[in-house]
This record gives sequence, C-alpha cells and structure tokens, in this order.
Amino acid sequence: MLYVNEKLGKDIVTTTGTKDDPFATSPFALFSTGQLDAKILIYKDEENDYVEISASGLKKAKKGVEGLKKKAEKAKTTIAKVESKFEDLKITEDTSLPAANKIKLDKIQENIDQRVQICGWIHRLRIQKSLGFITLRDGSGFIQCVVTGDLAKAKQTQELTLESTLIIKGQINKLPEGKSAPNGVELKVDYYEIVGLAPGGEDAFTNKVQEGADPSLLLDNRHLTLRGETLSAVMKVRAAFLKSIRRFFDEEGLTEVTPPCMVQTQVEGGSTLFKMDYYGEEAYLTQSSQLYLETCLPALGDVYCIQESFRAEKSHTRRHLSEYTHIESELAFLTFDDLLSHLERLLTKTIQYVLADKVAGPLIKQLNPNFVAPKMPFKRMEYIHALDWLNEHGILNEDGEKFKFGDDIAEAAERKMTDTINEPILLIRFPVEIKSFYMKKCEDDERVTESVDVLMPNVGEVTGGSMRSYDLDELLAGFTREGLDKDAYYWFIQQRVYGSCPHGGYGLGTERILAWLCDRFTVRDCSLYPRFSGRCKP
Repeated sequence: MLYVNEKLGKDIVTTTGTKDDPFATSPFALFSTGQLDAKILIYKDEENDYVEISASGLKKAKKGVEGLKKKAEKAKTTIAKVESKFEDLKITEDTSLPAANKIKLDKIQENIDQRVQICGWIHRLRIQKSLGFITLRDGSGFIQCVVTGDLAKAKQTQELTLESTLIIKGQINKLPEGKSAPNGVELKVDYYEIVGLAPGGEDAFTNKVQEGADPSLLLDNRHLTLRGETLSAVMKVRAAFLKSIRRFFDEEGLTEVTPPCMVQTQVEGGSTLFKMDYYGEEAYLTQSSQLYLETCLPALGDVYCIQESFRAEKSHTRRHLSEYTHIESELAFLTFDDLLSHLERLLTKTIQYVLADKVAGPLIKQLNPNFVAPKMPFKRMEYIHALDWLNEHGILNEDGEKFKFGDDIAEAAERKMTDTINEPILLIRFPVEIKSFYMKKCEDDERVTESVDVLMPNVGEVTGGSMRSYDLDELLAGFTREGLDKDAYYWFIQQRVYGSCPHGGYGLGTERILAWLCDRFTVRDCSLYPRFSGRCKP
C-alpha cells in the first residue's frame, strides 16, 4: 500500500510511501518502489482523507512509470558522457607559492593581494567546463572563489555540491570595475581540499530545505535552515543586541547575576507554569527571575540577568514562545519617573549601539531598510486615556463592546493603536486587578498601579515593568488577593522586613525586540530553536 499526497508528499528516493511519509505523485511511487501492483491511496482535500486511486488514474500512473524509466536511463548516459570528458586529475599544491596565511572571512579586506587559506561551506556553486565560481561561507562572511584551468576540469571539482566543506588556498584580488561579488573581491584558487562532500541528487541540500516549503517542515530542518542568509543574519543581530544591552547595563552600573531556572514559586500566574518532579517535590520552570533579582538589591545594588524564561501558554500567535530569552532588571531607590526614563535610555542607547556595530548594522539595513531608531522622549499614555483613544477610533474589546475601566487591552487592539500612532509608547498606570500582586499602587489613585508596557510600532509590547510594592502589609494583601501561599515566599517577603526600599524593574523579551529590529513577522524567526505549543524539536 502506497500513500500519495500532492501537497505534502516528496518524490525522492528516501520516501517510504507510508501515511506519515507519502510520495507526491503516483508514477514516482510505483517507479521508486518497483511495486507496480501496489494499492495506491491518494489524499483528497474534499474528503480530508486518503481514497483509493481511480482505474484511469492507475493506468495513467503506470504509463508515467515508463517515462520515468526512460528519463533515468537518459540521465545515466548523460552522466557517463560528462564523466568521460573530465580527467581524474590529482589536485596538488604548488610548493613554490608563498605560504598561505589562514584567515577568517571577516578579515578579507586586511589581506588584499595576499595568498590565504580559508575554510568553510559551499554556499553557492556554478561549475562550467573550464571555469568555476564557488561562494564560500564560514560564518563570519562570504567570498567568491574562482577555479580555472585544470583545477576546474578535475572530476572532483565537477562533482562538488552545495554545503560541502572545503579548505581553499589562493590569492585575494580586488574586482575590476563593472564586476560584483561579496565585499568587492574574489579569491583566485590555486589549491583546495574537500573536507566533507555533501550529497547531491535526490538527497541534495536544496531538496532538504526548499524556499516556500511548509513552515513545519522548515522547523523540522532548523539545523539546516539556519545556514540560510536571512536566519543567520538575524542570529548575528541577536548576538550584537545582547552584547549592546550588556554594554548599556555596564555603563549604568548594574551587576549581572544568574538566578535559578528551577523554582517553587510563581510570578505571572499558575496557569502558565511548566511543572516538574524535583526529587519528589513539585517544582516549576521559571516564568521570571524578578523575585530573585529583588533579593539581590541589598547585597549588590542594581542588578540584571539574561536567561531563559518559560510560559506554558497554548498560544500560536506570532509573538509568543514557550521558552524565550528574558532580559530582566531591578533597580533600587528610584521613582516611577526614574524607571520610565531608564527604559527610554535602555532602548535608545542599545539600539544605537547595535546599529553602529560593524556586523549587525549593515544586516539590519538589509533586513529592515525602513527601520527608524527610537528617539527620546517616548510618548507617555495612561491606560485610561488609551481606552478613550480606542473607543474614539471604534476599536472594540474582546466582547465586542466599548472598552471600560478594568478591561484588558488585547494584542490586536493594542497593535492597532500603536501602529496608528506610529511611535514608541510608554503605556502606564494599569488597573490593580489586571496586574501582578507585587505591583505598587499609585498614591494619587489606588485603583491603578505604577506599571508600564513599552509598545513599539509593527511589533507591540516589547517590555513590561513596574515599581514594586515595598510595604509589607500591601504585599501581604496582594498575596491574599491572588490566593498565594505566603509560606512558600518567605524569602521574598523578608525583603520587606529586613530593610525595605523603593524599587522597580522590568523584563524584555529578546525575540520581540529582534522581530522589531529585523522586521520579522514572527518571533519564531528570532530564536535559534523556537519552542512553542506543539514544537520541541529538533
């Protein structure tokens, strides 16, 4: 029994023809397996299931097998003819040439007119009879390598494949006027070695990762899709962003700490906790390191951490992940206005440093040519005024009604407002009932908290923060309101007993910032191996 699915199937030799691994066409299914009398089941959209192929369809499939056989014979003959044209030359290095200096491709410009050795993967490939062009990639850059003469005619050169690993030696030359290649140079190859030859034919790299393939298939092959220019560029911008934000924290005098990821308390509500068995006790993967950061203030002063947080939300929106890189900070002895000003500096300076980075800056221009760096001051808008704006613009709440005090502003409405206003917004003073138990109430209106969400056009919320409730009675009332066991938080509560002080903090989702910076539709493009509901591989 052979399964055929025109949309999801693959006509390659490794396809098994099972329901989980169907062929794309019936002729190839019969040809590949040699089972001419096999029962064929075709997937039909209208049935939402597999049905047996019709008699006429089977007849046509068997006729197609004859065509595939002829095509395969012709291909064999062509390959034999091509192979006979090329000599099995032994590629040897000319020892009379100057020694080759081993370099990374980010050092190309420092080695013009020099003989060098580079190592990397074939990113693009065009081999003709006596001339070949190889674009090599080593992670730090790209270079076009030119192979000529006997080196190009050699059989092993003609059989090179995409993603093969090479060691290449040759001279770097500037390109003449009118020609183009990465970095304006090319490497004239005088010798190369094959370190690892990637497969060709049906198992070729381009058959594994195809442009426009199903997103789920691309995620299954994330280890390969990362080699593409777009995803690798996002990862380089990510590295520059994390380096830049550490630079900002260092300039502001914050100390980096590393709180635990395995915890027995919650921060953002019990419904999104990942539970685990911790030596017979119930524990969770952390939702946030905030509470631990607060305990560091009396010992270390202002602190921050950059590590993973976990949210068990069965959400498939483009801005949610189950595991994400959380940048969190806690600051002592400051006011709410101080916190808002700190957030403005954080985002403007960090982005300034990323754009100035010699690697990340050009990549952002390539990925997001219309990106506009934020400038201080940001627009400050109170929650209550946001409700007025939404109602004035005919945007309804999740119940299809006008917004009223206490409503949560859902993502779609928030995005509509932010994109329309089209500038960074500090959305402040949210109601007590829709914010966490630890947030400080406003002194002039105890219905609302000293809280803030930072909203950016085209991405929405990138940062959330607040002043923390540092009065013991107010904090205990918050625990009662949320129904939390105070005994489990004894270490956190004691912060309000042994030297309490005004303090506040915030958390940034790294992937959301990157989606904004790099103009990515989903935060999944901004995580090395994204984790979300239904996805925990590879």
